[in-house]
Amino acid sequence: MAPKATVIKAELQVTDLDRHYYASHNLILAQHPSETEERLMVRLLAFALHADERLEFGRGLSDEEEPALWRRDYTGEIEQWIELGQPDESRIRKACGRAQQVVVITYSGHGAEVWWNKNAQTLARLKNLTVIDIDADSVAAVTALYERSMRMTAMIQDGELQLMNTEHTVALRPSVRKASSMATPV
Repeated sequence: MAPKATVIKAELQVTDLDRHYYASHNLILAQHPSETEERLMVRLLAFALHADERLEFGRGLSDEEEPALWRRDYTGEIEQWIELGQPDESRIRKACGRAQQVVVITYSGHGAEVWWNKNAQTLARLKNLTVIDIDADSVAAVTALYERSMRMTAMIQDGELQLMNTEHTVALRPSVRKASSMATPV
């Protein structure tokens, strides 16, 4: 019998002063057996950075047709498609054709730099693509906050994210490798 996903519960309070978004989210993250704690925590970071009442986790690793996170409008059209790691360039192009906005969040240090150098020229042509990088030290610090049941606050101001639990605070500043040339839908 195949191993089952581990259920992770997170209560995430988001205070995003940059976007004027303030909400509490009770999240259930299914951690696929092959998903690392690092990737799961980057998914949580991605949620905090793009929090919205309609943002939801995709099936990710268990379904290649869905992203790590996405936001759909009330008709089912995909407004935002969020990928993690170093997806294949053809997958990104396909996502850009399906969604109004695509965000790729890279996070594995040197590997992300190699991926970007290989794909930057091709990805530059995609007008609705944003590529964000989270440095390896920040990811390691956030991963240290991993628990099966988490209560966290994410505060975003002037491009800096502070992720806090009752004992620790991790501050990080995602860097934008490529910004979308299209306006972000509200």
